[in-house]
Amino acid sequence: MSASTSGGSETLRARLWFWPTVAAAGSVVVTMLLMLVRPEPGTGWAALVWPGGKDAASTMLQVVATSVMTATTLTFSLTVLALQLASQQFSPRLLREFARDPKIQAVLAILISTFVIALTGLRGMGSEEPLPVLVPALVMIMGLVSAAALVMFLGHIVRSLRVDSMMVAVHEEAAETVADAYLDYDDHSKVPAPGLPGPEGGTLLYAKRSGFIQAVRPGPLVEAAAAHDVFFLLGIRPGDHVTEGAPIGSVWSADGTPAATAEVLAEAVSRGVEVGFERTLEHDAALGLRQLTDIAVKAISPGVNDPITAAHAIGYCSDLIARLQHRKLGPQQHVDAEGVLRLVTPDRDHRYYLDLVCAPIRRFGAGEPLVLTALLRLLRACAATARDDAQRTEIARQSDLILQTMDPGLIDSDAEEVRDFARRVDLALSGNLDDAFRDRAGETRSV
Repeated sequence: MSASTSGGSETLRARLWFWPTVAAAGSVVVTMLLMLVRPEPGTGWAALVWPGGKDAASTMLQVVATSVMTATTLTFSLTVLALQLASQQFSPRLLREFARDPKIQAVLAILISTFVIALTGLRGMGSEEPLPVLVPALVMIMGLVSAAALVMFLGHIVRSLRVDSMMVAVHEEAAETVADAYLDYDDHSKVPAPGLPGPEGGTLLYAKRSGFIQAVRPGPLVEAAAAHDVFFLLGIRPGDHVTEGAPIGSVWSADGTPAATAEVLAEAVSRGVEVGFERTLEHDAALGLRQLTDIAVKAISPGVNDPITAAHAIGYCSDLIARLQHRKLGPQQHVDAEGVLRLVTPDRDHRYYLDLVCAPIRRFGAGEPLVLTALLRLLRACAATARDDAQRTEIARQSDLILQTMDPGLIDSDAEEVRDFARRVDLALSGNLDDAFRDRAGETRSV
């Protein structure tokens, strides 16, 4: 399926080469224009801009070009190292966030631009015409800017490699996605009415290519459905993986019978459903939780043994799930300009998000009380902010699963600590928040 303009821009943001390439092209154009400015020797303003001669300008351009290329090599090396460490130590799904980091891209763009300006400027140093004084002056300024950018980059990459910085960045972007993707809990305007056709019957719509669903854009689908007087029921959402030729939805005519215009609507589906080779955070609220869960699971692996980091990652997940509890989850309906229902898109529910976080962590951390109590603290916080009985039922279910998964080999003291936190989850579910939260804060507590 073809990518939309917005999807294409998000893809370019994840390309390390894009902005450096744009900056290099712009630098060539600017340098060629500045080379046209060749004041006669002795001109007052020219002496202020560049007091030296051609030899000094040529030497300075060569030095800057050589130094900046060395700095660029160092920058690329450190970036690749950061990507490798992030993949191995935390999660391979964090690589895209490094590649689209605007500070890294800005530093690379500055260094490449400086090199291109210096290299292009050398062409104007050997002619018999007067010296293009603006070129060496610009190179000198860009050299100073490059030095400052390199120092800034070193500090930024050190901060970026801290696991806490990664978790904060993922949490912030995931929180924005949650706010954009879902309506407020009390807003029922997009809740589908009962009695809609499907999922059986209808004319099937098929995926035109394999990959991950990166975005579902209702606009093109609603417009096409209104134009052909049909109704769409999609079966996919951002984050799902589809295979070319597999069904991704159905379409019905206005009277509820299967529509015969599936091929005509294929182009609208191509514009409305964006497929790519990787998941993206822009429309996929579950990806942020997946990344944080990856960090937690890696932290409790036998090769790392860092349950405190896992507990911190669970804490960030706790905030995201609490935010999700205040949003209207589940399928959404979309109407046309006349108010006629034209599209229903599925979405994940409360159980899915709880399972996404709790299931892998409780399985891999079954023998670590710090991890199990961190999960129960998450459930306690969610119980305190639960909006309905369905959410409370799912929270209680997760608490029971944690107790069932707990390693029977734990000593009595550790096992009792886990069971005590499970009781606190029950207290929070019953509304007794005072007793539920009356314990020492932190990864451990006093009995």
